[in-house]
Amino acid sequence: MSQPSHDTFDAMAASYALGALDGDELAEFERHLREGCPRCAATLRESEETLAALARSMPPAIPPPQVREALLRRVAASPRARPSSRTSWIRWGVGTAAAAVAVAAFTGAYVATRYEARLGQMARETFAIRQRLEKNEAALREQLAFYSGAVDLLRDPATRVVTLRGAGPAPDAIGRLLWNEASGGHLFVAKLPPAPAGKTYELWTIVGTTPRPAGLFTVDASGRGSHRVATAPGAAVTGFAVSLEPEGGVQAPTGPIVLASSAR
Repeated sequence: MSQPSHDTFDAMAASYALGALDGDELAEFERHLREGCPRCAATLRESEETLAALARSMPPAIPPPQVREALLRRVAASPRARPSSRTSWIRWGVGTAAAAVAVAAFTGAYVATRYEARLGQMARETFAIRQRLEKNEAALREQLAFYSGAVDLLRDPATRVVTLRGAGPAPDAIGRLLWNEASGGHLFVAKLPPAPAGKTYELWTIVGTTPRPAGLFTVDASGRGSHRVATAPGAAVTGFAVSLEPEGGVQAPTGPIVLASSAR
């Protein structure tokens, strides 16, 4: 059988110090120690000293009875390369076992903390997703109600469809307005550029020659938008227009007209 490389013996030394070798590996390493390898003896000594220092630095901990008994049995049955009294080795072994228990407890606490942090992050992400879903659901409900109202208007013979054409800075814009004198209307626009910062679009109903404010609306990145229009009390509405106004709206048009209906 081929002899293992010395790198293998180096790895065995660390495991041997921890009491983690057994079977053929344990017998092979102890035979190697008896042959007087100074390198492995030094590695084993350094490992034992490191573990002893670790045991002294950790809070006192009592290993489980079965761990202590198994370790003592192994110590009594195994020869050591470095002479030492059995009493001192037993003390060292018990201290090492205590250190192992303490390290395991520390590792468990660390892993638990990491998992708790991850669970907290997952909970926050889940809450954010739920909020977005609820917001999207509310928007869909609102949109559904809007289109349902438009369908109801189309069923009424008194409803007329008014076309609005682009003007001024938005010549390609187009609009359709379902209008009912008794129920109000719904405006749909397309190809209308999003309003600049600090600006908004305002709809006007024209009664005679007087424009009246009929609400503010925005468009999405593609230039599409819609707006529910309330009824206009008083005289019949003769036309509609959309202008670009300061954010918050005004009581009379001040900005450029971007959509306008044809005269009746």
